[in-house]
Amino acid sequence: MPVGCGIGEYIRIRAWIDFTNSAHVLVLRPLVELLESGGHEVELTARPLSHTLELLDDWGHPYVALGRHGGAKPVDKARAAAGRAREMVRFGRGKGFDFSLAHGSTELPLASRLLGVPSTTMLDYEWATAQHGWNCRLAGRVLAPEAIPLDRMARIGARPPKLIRYAGLKEEYYLSGFEPDTGVLEPLGIDPGHVLCVVRTAPSYALYLRGAEGAFLPRLLGRLNGFEQARTVVLPRTPEQAAEISALGLERVVVPDRALDGGSLVALADVLVSAGGTMNREAAVLGTPAYSIFEGRLGAVDEMLIREGRLRMLDDPEEVVPAKKDPASLRDRVRRDPEELLRMAIPPLRGRAR
Repeated sequence: MPVGCGIGEYIRIRAWIDFTNSAHVLVLRPLVELLESGGHEVELTARPLSHTLELLDDWGHPYVALGRHGGAKPVDKARAAAGRAREMVRFGRGKGFDFSLAHGSTELPLASRLLGVPSTTMLDYEWATAQHGWNCRLAGRVLAPEAIPLDRMARIGARPPKLIRYAGLKEEYYLSGFEPDTGVLEPLGIDPGHVLCVVRTAPSYALYLRGAEGAFLPRLLGRLNGFEQARTVVLPRTPEQAAEISALGLERVVVPDRALDGGSLVALADVLVSAGGTMNREAAVLGTPAYSIFEGRLGAVDEMLIREGRLRMLDDPEEVVPAKKDPASLRDRVRRDPEELLRMAIPPLRGRAR
C-alpha cells in the first residue's frame, strides 16, 4: 500500500479539497500532502475569509479562490453560499474528480452532489445545526470524533454507515509531527523569557455566536497588559477586529499585521484564551493552559476537555494569572497518525489504473 493513499496500489484518484476558514488549512494540509505523496492528483479551492488565503499562500500550494463570505446575517450568508455553489459547480464540471473533502464547507457537498462526485464532510462541533444539517445530508460520508454522542449526530443527519467516527481530537492527527518554530516570536518583538499569552478573538460572523462580543475582550486585554513580564499576542479574525484592538493602545499587547504560524504560537504560549474551538483544542493537545471564552453552546469535544481538566471556561478576566508553564507539557502530548484519518475520509472508489 503506497504512502498516503490507503486505497491500494492499483488505482490513482483525483481529489477536490475545499478550504473555507483558516483552521481548515491546518486540518487538511497533511491529508493533501499524503494524497500527493501517494501519487494522487489534488486540486484545491478556497473561500476568502480571515487568513485562509494567506495561509495557503504561505504553504505555496496552488489553489483557486471562489466566492465570498456573506457576513453575520442569515439572508446574506444564504446568498453568498448560493453564489459560491454556482462557482463551485462551474469549477468542478468536467474535472473527473473521484471524491471531494472539506471540513465544514457548505458549498462543496452541494456542488459534489450536483456533479455526481462522492463527497466527505468533516466536523467536530455539532451545534452549528443549520450548516451541518445541510452538509451531513448532502455528503456521502461524515467524519466526526467519537466524543460526539450518536444521538447528537443523528439530529444533523449523520448515522452509521454514513457516519465514520475517529478516536481523539483532529488536532492530535494534524499536529502529530509538529514542532514549534521559536522564530515566530522575533518579528513580534517578544523575548522567549517573557510570559507569552495568546488571545484568539470570536468569529463574529458565525451564526451560532449571534455576533455578540461585548466588552469582555477589552477587559481581558487590559488585565493581561498589567503584567510587566507578560506579552500578549492577539490573533483577530477580521481587519475590523484588529483595528479595534490596536485602538486600545495597550503597550504590551501585539496585533500582528498578517497571518502567523498559529500552531507555534500556541505551543510556545504559557496561556491561551480563545473564543474559537480549534486553538483551544490545539492548546489542549500541545499542553498549553487554555481558557475558553466561547459564547455558543458547548460541544461534546469541549465538554470532554473540561472534564479532563485540559480546558477551562473563563467568566472573569481576573481568573487569568500569566505564569510560565511546565516545559515538559509539549513533549508528552498524544500523537495520532494522519494517514488513519485519510483512510476514513476516502469513500470506496474505483479510481483509474496507474
